[in-house]
Amino acid sequence: MKVLITGGAGFIGSHVAEHFIKQQHDVYVVDNLSSGYRANIPFIDDDHFFHTDIRNYDEIESIIQTHQFDIIIHLAAVVSVVDTVENPEESNDVNISALVHLLELCRKHLSHLKKFIFASSAAVYGNETTLPKSINSHIQPESPYAIQKYSSEQYVKLYHTLYHLPTTSLRFFNVYGPKQDPQSQYSGVLSIMKNCFDHDKTFTFFGDGEQTRDFVYVKDIVQAVQVVLKQQASDGQVYNVGTSQPTSLLAIYKTFVSLYQKEIPVAFADPRDGDVKHSYADIEPLKQLGFLNRYTLQEGLDEYLKFEMNH
Repeated sequence: MKVLITGGAGFIGSHVAEHFIKQQHDVYVVDNLSSGYRANIPFIDDDHFFHTDIRNYDEIESIIQTHQFDIIIHLAAVVSVVDTVENPEESNDVNISALVHLLELCRKHLSHLKKFIFASSAAVYGNETTLPKSINSHIQPESPYAIQKYSSEQYVKLYHTLYHLPTTSLRFFNVYGPKQDPQSQYSGVLSIMKNCFDHDKTFTFFGDGEQTRDFVYVKDIVQAVQVVLKQQASDGQVYNVGTSQPTSLLAIYKTFVSLYQKEIPVAFADPRDGDVKHSYADIEPLKQLGFLNRYTLQEGLDEYLKFEMNH
């Protein structure tokens, strides 16, 4: 099958691309390399890589018409919350307008499309206090990024309802793993902590360190993509992707101490405005489709560190 991955040179996208290459699908990547890296996808040759922005509408239309993809996985986005706060209009163009345009191209040109998967985010829940976060939890976006992700989810769902496109949205929780850039504004706390352990730098906890997150290994994200692809029941649906296990940042620190066999200096600062105290996912609907987490936090971190040491 022909697979298009937008944002496929990024952290998550490169793992998704590698998975489909190993499955011997015909994989194409669109990426403007604003936050991704060509080096992340050495297994994609130049004939299958389009170095372009998803807002280059004429070029994107030409790519869609020419290649007649069976599957589209849409990961391209302005992924930094800070960038969306500073440039809400531009990020709206990328995160919403370009998505709607891509859905329109699918409607017009890909009558045989088997699945369109959209990457959403747990950010849509904001500081909503009920736990675990379920698809039925109150939506409380607290940044342009969160608003844009939620709006895009609704468009993706609407294109299924109105035009019968086979679409699914996945709300990713705190993803970590190889190829995550610790210098990125979007970077997760785990890659920042790892960077501090690598270079014996001070790690700063914002708050008391007891705040919890649902840390999900990137290969389990790939598995979730594979599960919804195989299930027609996922059409028109939205799913959380996490582990259903809350883990405190202090517990993460202790795990790193165990894996590295050393401690590093730590500091504590005031919590940041808008920071969520506790968060973890209800993934029961996804499990009902056949999803099962394959990586514990310890196993995921162990594989992550081994990969980074070898690269």
